[in-house]
Amino acid sequence: MFDLKTAAWVVVAMLHLAVIMRADMLEGRDSSARAAWVLLLVTLPVVGVVLYLLFGEPWISQDFRSRERHIQHQLRPLAPRTDGKAATAGPTANAFRTFEGASRWPAATGNTARLAPDSDGAIDMLVADIDAASDTVHLSFYIWLGDHNGTRVAEAVCRAARRGVTCRIAADAIGSRGMIRSPHWTAMRDAGARLCSLLQAPLGLGFLVGHRVDLRNHRKIAVIDGRIAYCGSQNCADPAFLVKRRFAPWVDILVRFEGPVVRQTEIIFATAWTLETGEDLRPVMAAEPPGPSANGFSAIATGTGPLSPRGTMTDMFGAVLAAAQGSVTITTPYFAPDPPLIGAIVAAARRGVRVRIVFPHRNDNRIVGAISRAYYPVLAGAGVRIFEFRGGLLHAKTMVVDDTLALIGSSNMDHRSLDLNFENNVLLESAQLAAELSERQNCWIADATEVDRDALTSRPIARRFADNLLTIIAAVF
Repeated sequence: MFDLKTAAWVVVAMLHLAVIMRADMLEGRDSSARAAWVLLLVTLPVVGVVLYLLFGEPWISQDFRSRERHIQHQLRPLAPRTDGKAATAGPTANAFRTFEGASRWPAATGNTARLAPDSDGAIDMLVADIDAASDTVHLSFYIWLGDHNGTRVAEAVCRAARRGVTCRIAADAIGSRGMIRSPHWTAMRDAGARLCSLLQAPLGLGFLVGHRVDLRNHRKIAVIDGRIAYCGSQNCADPAFLVKRRFAPWVDILVRFEGPVVRQTEIIFATAWTLETGEDLRPVMAAEPPGPSANGFSAIATGTGPLSPRGTMTDMFGAVLAAAQGSVTITTPYFAPDPPLIGAIVAAARRGVRVRIVFPHRNDNRIVGAISRAYYPVLAGAGVRIFEFRGGLLHAKTMVVDDTLALIGSSNMDHRSLDLNFENNVLLESAQLAAELSERQNCWIADATEVDRDALTSRPIARRFADNLLTIIAAVF
């Protein structure tokens, strides 16, 4: 007899089948992600359906997309127009062209930079620049804590706002929710700063604002007076990182730039700010962009995110790896690569490039940490040297190629950074700065343990099964 209970089960089964078909047929999804979701849906029917409906698709409303495209169309002409000759010759040419294709502006020549000595020193530099600001302070952080360093920056913003500097302060609604609810946030508003909580989702209902709940603004941007910009991995917090103190210290990197690349960085900030607040920042950037230095280097700032063509961040990583002739050193805390990215790393090692990757020994994200280790045998088999940093959580995202080309920024080598988060990175060609970054990487390696390649090739069957399963589901995380 066909009763209500039977009817309910039929409906659930049909819904389950429909979600499986959707996961399999979604356009633009790579085969590994397709397989991962289908496997999850088949093995965990109810839980898998709920997870897929929440996180299975990087959906963003058409209105949100069209507004972002319109803002970019308005702001992009403000980028400096240079011939980019220094950036388009030799083995690095295709890397810069890939970044130019993603940003839709040319690489900028004539930039200078200074590498912060450490996380506390980076905050010292930023606070000094805010205290010296005379026109504008633009800040955007994924995580901003109300600890010592976070408070110092908030107080510097208050001082700047009180003396008449226009301060536009943005923080991710989830990553910085503690700061946004704190007296420091109120104090900045009371001092006259303009504040924005990025990618809010009221009551966790993303459809109310036109985007998936877990899409986050992971960028770390500071632009002072339109002439100084910071880029790197560092959030606005102490190295002790109190919200996850047992993994401390968090080891980061931050670079202070001057030159035309500053304008590019400010456009990345302005795009998100205008999208969220509606304020048109074109008049703010009406003045000529910072001029090039005669002895400066080539660089390009690029913002990526779920509105970028699929695979954009992977293409950018791959282009930098393809430029390598002799050596590549990578640091990343979260490693769950898609097939093209793992393929690019393996290909570099197989053609004779000396590839080193440094991961944190203890990862605050256990699942991603396990996925990272699951890829060790593949990497080691290609000749990649793998190190695990033991001096805290190595959070820096860096890549140095042939002691001349370097990539720094907010992007990890995982699914979130490759496809879901809004990220910002700078590609640069400078023997001096690349040498400084390489020296910093070597310091981290000195405080790391190299993974035994032979041990990886003689794993027990159970471990190999678990590792292979983790690489299959990596696309979900």
